[in-house]
Amino acid sequence: MTEAALKISGLRKAFGRNRVLRGLDMDLYPGSVTALMGANGAGKSTLVKVVCGHYGADGGGMELNGAPYRPDDAADAIAQGVVTVHQSIDDGVIPDLDVANNLLLDRLARSGAPLLVREGAMRREAAAVAAGMGLSMDVRTRVADLGVADRQMIAIARAMARAPRLLILDEPTSSLSASEADRLFALIDRLRDQGVAILYISHRMSDIRRIADRIICMRDGTISGLFEGEALDYEGAVTAMLGRQMSETDIDPQAPGAPILELDGITLLEGADPINLTAGDGEVVAITGLLGSGKSRLSEIIFGLADPMTGTMRLDGKPYAPRDAKAAVAAGVYMSPKDRATNAVIPDFDIANNMTLPFLGAFSRVSLLNAARQRGAADRMIGQIGVVCQSNADGIGTLSGGNQQKVMIGRWLLEPARVLLLDEPFQGVDIGARRDIGRHIRATAKGRATIVFVAEIDEALEIADRIVVLHEGTMAGEHVNRNIDMATLVAQASGQGADRVAAE
Repeated sequence: MTEAALKISGLRKAFGRNRVLRGLDMDLYPGSVTALMGANGAGKSTLVKVVCGHYGADGGGMELNGAPYRPDDAADAIAQGVVTVHQSIDDGVIPDLDVANNLLLDRLARSGAPLLVREGAMRREAAAVAAGMGLSMDVRTRVADLGVADRQMIAIARAMARAPRLLILDEPTSSLSASEADRLFALIDRLRDQGVAILYISHRMSDIRRIADRIICMRDGTISGLFEGEALDYEGAVTAMLGRQMSETDIDPQAPGAPILELDGITLLEGADPINLTAGDGEVVAITGLLGSGKSRLSEIIFGLADPMTGTMRLDGKPYAPRDAKAAVAAGVYMSPKDRATNAVIPDFDIANNMTLPFLGAFSRVSLLNAARQRGAADRMIGQIGVVCQSNADGIGTLSGGNQQKVMIGRWLLEPARVLLLDEPFQGVDIGARRDIGRHIRATAKGRATIVFVAEIDEALEIADRIVVLHEGTMAGEHVNRNIDMATLVAQASGQGADRVAAE
């Protein structure tokens, strides 16, 4: 057996009374992609932060290529060849700098770098790095002005430019289109062939099936399963991750009640056909499509963040044209946004204050907050959607990304809505928690229309009564969630379905 690139033995890490890593053992090998699976709160993020130097371990040890490894900080880890692309995109880029400076920042900052930089030469070098990743944007563009997917690709390109010996990728495809993900997978294949050890953290079984040589599962801070060999046991890996077998989802599509939200002739993009869509009482509608299909644009229009090019909306039969998000919320239209780090989480607030923020008036009398009622409501929602925490007073930053996502979804389930918009609600959420959240959303659906915007088709199948497919701003298909022809649905999402399919 080849010597391990990274050998982890008995690793321990605790935060106060919370023991996150409990004597963890793991080997990562050169020229191999190891997929790491674990439920939210299993300790994956803490493990990564210990390996890349953000945290020091409380016990145990690590060896990198046979030598003791205990990085002083992230810069020391990078200097030794351990490079990480974190789940939070802006951890890998500096938004206020342009693309060129982001891609070459490590070279510009290293010891011995010239004090004066030739702008033209730097841009040409950055353009070459970008081209290697299949990026075509102007390298003079400020990163803050780019979309989430482009920022993610720049963070990955910056990592690749560091010539890593061990590359850690934490949910790298969560914001990527199918073609961008394919480019990433091709790069991973190339790095594997060059002998780089790769740790790939993901909840997406499609990613894991595509690239994994081995699967390691974590549960409660320890290794709960190791799967390798020619035929990887994916079902066994999910069972090891969760500690139980996953039951198949069996959606019984509900017929919609009275119309709540009606869209009439809404045009999302230049050249796209107008959209007519009605969502009824108690119905869960999934809007799916590839990146750029218009899903997020549609959610922004309904929530008052953007205006349609043409068309009108009605809410409970009355004209609905919110000027902004405040007007939408006042009308009973709530939205959990896609990019929680930028649009949702308040880093300085604890869990309860993050969760109850939009509805503090409901817990107040004469401008005085009733903290007992507020925190009681937060506790009930924490239990209902399964947030893993010590108490509602924990800082939001102490939670894993998936648990932060649960808090953001719970925020908009605290008070009754007429329309609930969930934009990529399962981003960074493990398969078990995903289904728990989906069941809760369906169980509470009566009295509102729920519209869920998801790129992953299997997520749409697990939650929706009806699935609407968008392609380049046009409705390409509509299906009741029963015995769906998957080939047709996939073809419609990719623009290959010439005929629109009426609701079955």
